[in-house]
Amino acid sequence: MLRYCAIWRPLTRPVSDPVILYMRLKHREDISIYEESYKRHPDSALATLIGFYKGYYHNFVLSVIFYTIKHSPVWVLPIVTANIINYVTEGASDTGRLILLNAGILIFLLVLNIPMNFLHMHFRASAVRDVEAGLRSTLVNKIQTMSILSEKDIQSGRLQSKIIRDVEAVETLSDQIFVNFMNLIINIGVALVVTVSKSRVVFIFFLLMVPLAAVLVYGFKKPIKAHNARFRKEVEATSARVSEMVELVPVTRAHALEEEEIDRMNAQVRQIAVEGYQLDMIQTNFGAVSWSCFQIFQVICLVFTAFLALRSVIKTGDVVLYQSYFTTIVGQVSSMLNLLPTISKGLESVNSIGEVLMVRDVEDNEGKTEVLELRGEYRFDHVSYTYPNTEKQVIGDLTLDVKQGQTIAFVGESGAGKSTIMNMLIGFILPTEGKLYVDGLSMDEINLRSYRRFLAVVPQTTALFSGSIRDNILYGTKDVTEETLNRVIRESGLSGVIEKLEDGIDTNVGEHGDRLSGGQKQRISIARALIRDPRVIILDEATSALDAISEKEISGALDNMSESRTTFIVAHKLATVRKADQIIVMQDGGVVERGTFEELMNRRGYFYRMEENMK
Repeated sequence: MLRYCAIWRPLTRPVSDPVILYMRLKHREDISIYEESYKRHPDSALATLIGFYKGYYHNFVLSVIFYTIKHSPVWVLPIVTANIINYVTEGASDTGRLILLNAGILIFLLVLNIPMNFLHMHFRASAVRDVEAGLRSTLVNKIQTMSILSEKDIQSGRLQSKIIRDVEAVETLSDQIFVNFMNLIINIGVALVVTVSKSRVVFIFFLLMVPLAAVLVYGFKKPIKAHNARFRKEVEATSARVSEMVELVPVTRAHALEEEEIDRMNAQVRQIAVEGYQLDMIQTNFGAVSWSCFQIFQVICLVFTAFLALRSVIKTGDVVLYQSYFTTIVGQVSSMLNLLPTISKGLESVNSIGEVLMVRDVEDNEGKTEVLELRGEYRFDHVSYTYPNTEKQVIGDLTLDVKQGQTIAFVGESGAGKSTIMNMLIGFILPTEGKLYVDGLSMDEINLRSYRRFLAVVPQTTALFSGSIRDNILYGTKDVTEETLNRVIRESGLSGVIEKLEDGIDTNVGEHGDRLSGGQKQRISIARALIRDPRVIILDEATSALDAISEKEISGALDNMSESRTTFIVAHKLATVRKADQIIVMQDGGVVERGTFEELMNRRGYFYRMEENMK
């Protein structure tokens, strides 16, 4: 119940690396640009990707300039080689000086390569890495703002895959497209310009390769895209199942279900292997066909230019020049075509990220009333709730007035709607019919984030992060004195637990608090609620994981905490709600009884029978 009250540990690591500092300073504040890119280009992953880099286009312009300078030796070398061969074969009078001059120019450009390469990479990497970080930040922001129901529909393993794997694939796509596309344009451009200036016949011959490349791309594009989509979905499914498997290890071992779980995971692993094999094979076929075609074309080019030299149409040294340039063109086009699988994978990841960023069901607090203080008065005005895509009402026509400082308990069978009411009180969901008011304001009119600052939620399933007991208690609070912390530790019954630990309050609780017992984790959760000094307390089976002694210790602290605060309790142990001002007995989403403990017991109705059955 209330399992969505997740605890996320903030990353607080000192940064000293000047490059990281630079990247943080450069990191854009407005992360909505990524969502806007999807909205502008809903049917084009490539256009969406280009939109991610809005504001960074100047980086790529500068990078291209420095790349052109640093890469110039590749284009100058064939010219220098052809010149030297021609000087030697033609026997010019100043051959030695011309050879040295050509060699000197080439050496100068080779040395210039080092600083130009640094500047080229600096401007390119700063843009790509910043967008990579921005995409991850946007995904995290979206997950934190999307509705609980939308978040529930996407398995946590899939979300992890999108944040890690898909963003990495987009970063690789950005890098490869920029590097290889820029190489392709510049190298082919220079090669064709030099060629057309020397021989139009050879230039026309070079252009014959373009239709071949187009045919190859068209033939393999659709099947590669389809296989990438299937492979991506299988990877996400595997990630989700691995996450579930790890969580269920204690249950699996306790019931001797290891073999069944292994078989289940092996089936998933085999499925991803099948999809991966099919993707590998189509990529292999594409690479082999394109390589063979281009190599044959290259041999034809060599023969063609050799016959031109025999007929004195071109100079002998120019055969080397044209062959080098044609090799460059073939190499660039071939490498670009071989990147088609990577491009397809990256574009599929762009679509995958869009599945989260384009979720419309988000919590929107913009322009709503800020809650500056909270008394804790609530009114349920004929409230009903029906989950999306269902017809059955979980809550039906609930009317209830809660005064400041009252304690209201909800009891009933599992599925009666108790936790749905708690989710409404937190603002995770809003009524589908009727209104819920807090301090006279409708819940759909207030800024829920500002409202929740006055809440303390103690869920049945305690959520702890890997850190110390101190870190978990103080999560989300500031300027808490040691005196206050020690008082909360005493009130929550943690003193005896901490005294037995070697590192005391600084003991690491392990992943999800696995180094502690259920009762110890629940006490930390209660201490976390106490430290916030809330105006409204929501307790969902807060003492369910405690033994009788611990429950008695903590019940007193909860009673003290709720004296001047509005408190809502969900409980199965009816003895824990004896002091409630009003007990709401629920069945099938409706209220069957309400009153104090004594009043309900005297009626000898539904609540009375529940109490008797628990004895």
